[in-house]
Amino acid sequence: MDIAFNGGKICGTVTAPPSKSCTHRALLLASLSGGRCVLNNPLISKDTMSTIEAIRCFGASITLNDGCITVESNGLHAPEEVINAGNSGTTLRMMAGVSALFPHKTVLSGDESLCRRPMQPLLDTFETCGASCGSTEGHAPITVKGPIEKDILTVDGTMSSQFISSVLMVSPMIGRRMTVEIEGDAVSGPYIDMTVQMMRYFGASLRKTDSGYVVDPVKYRPTDLDIPGDWSSSAFILAAGGLSGEVTVLGLNSNIPQGDARIIDILKDAGCRIDQKDGSVRCESSGRLKSADVDVSSTPDLFPIVAVMMSVAEGKSRLYGASHLRYKETDRIASTVSMLKTLGADIEATEDGCIINGTDRLRGGRIEHGGDHRVMMAAAVASLVSEGPVSMEDDGCWNVSYPRFINSVRSLGMRC
Repeated sequence: MDIAFNGGKICGTVTAPPSKSCTHRALLLASLSGGRCVLNNPLISKDTMSTIEAIRCFGASITLNDGCITVESNGLHAPEEVINAGNSGTTLRMMAGVSALFPHKTVLSGDESLCRRPMQPLLDTFETCGASCGSTEGHAPITVKGPIEKDILTVDGTMSSQFISSVLMVSPMIGRRMTVEIEGDAVSGPYIDMTVQMMRYFGASLRKTDSGYVVDPVKYRPTDLDIPGDWSSSAFILAAGGLSGEVTVLGLNSNIPQGDARIIDILKDAGCRIDQKDGSVRCESSGRLKSADVDVSSTPDLFPIVAVMMSVAEGKSRLYGASHLRYKETDRIASTVSMLKTLGADIEATEDGCIINGTDRLRGGRIEHGGDHRVMMAAAVASLVSEGPVSMEDDGCWNVSYPRFINSVRSLGMRC
């Protein structure tokens, strides 16, 4: 079946969904802490459920209650069953790191899309330190068998920050001071900052160096944590307000860094009216958007929705710096450009982004999102500036990161 979005006038208030990235990390760190942790306001989605089920396979006890998750662990162990990470690259890469702690083989896999995403750089990190790893041409299914025998972990930072986060989060559990060396210019740096901050919340001791991090053998301690609202998901709602009406998003206050908070600066530069106070953000349209050149190297998840914004902005825009987008759920550069071309945008892909000549309106049409939740949600928002409906396969892919997306946009006035 298809689902169609028929535009509308956006007006109202919604609460930001909980952060997917913070929920993933909190679940893993809680399971490594060796005690009882309560995570308040977690995101329950397809991706985070993959992490929950994986952690259970490693031996932690997880209880889902109304508005919180309780994680209890007396130490993890290598699982006998295959870890199925579903569509979650974060789950696959985090659990590969955990697997390298144990002297028994762990098998990890996922769905068809996940099994196309690269894993070899992370496997190379562990193999050079004594672990035994296997894969299908650098992709899942993979096998990992520890332990890690050396004191220096060298990881390629040019393809995915998840490789770096995986290595960092398991380093305190190795039992000795570890040096994590990052090769190349690390992409998506704010996600690494988030990992480091959350490790410290759970008691880890690490410091940044010129080439990476030094991680002390200080074990994690049980910690309760409030999961903040998700800037990545909220960007779609805020952009909707900036394109057609006005919207207020609540619950966006946090001490945990989220790089996608940069959507505020992008919206301001495009001419939207922004008002921020006490964790709420109001975004109001002030007419046709202004074009911009936007470096998305540190915030690749914003690429699809910023491309939608710029497709109807006055003038020529360039999004650049994110060649690593080609290794997401889809080749996200190609899928975003294809989606917008179908809707009538004047857009061309580049190696690391796209070039857009803004048009007054899009025409609408039936798009292919390839199961990519961010492309799907961006296309829904594009209906607000389209002459006709925007339709697509109704596969529920928004449940990966924003289970209430359809309810939220309907409550704000979008016709679905």
